[in-house]
Amino acid sequence: MPKLRLLMSLEASAFLAAALVHAGILVGGYEHPKARVAETVIALVLLAGVGWSLLRPDRSRRAAVASQGFALLGTLVGLFTIALGVGPRTAPDLAFHAGILAVLTAGLLAALRARPAVTRAA
Repeated sequence: MPKLRLLMSLEASAFLAAALVHAGILVGGYEHPKARVAETVIALVLLAGVGWSLLRPDRSRRAAVASQGFALLGTLVGLFTIALGVGPRTAPDLAFHAGILAVLTAGLLAALRARPAVTRAA
């Protein structure tokens, strides 16, 4: 599970970076308050999944599936809003969504294939 924790941390970092772009902090010209909020929430859910897996190693797989599943669903909602013309429709946004969609899908599949942690009796 350490590899999945690292992947989830990197995913969260990507969403935080996207939120900072949409806040106008990292790059100007791409401000979008609703996208910023959504990306921040997704990042926090992924970080909560990492924390959950550290506090409850026996639930690491469940934490990875739940948090990455939420992030994947949120990303699909973002793509849907882009398609409707509601969300930001820029080349960087489309590239980010395509890339993170692939990473989240791979991470979710890896989490689903991971063996559940074995708990040992004390």
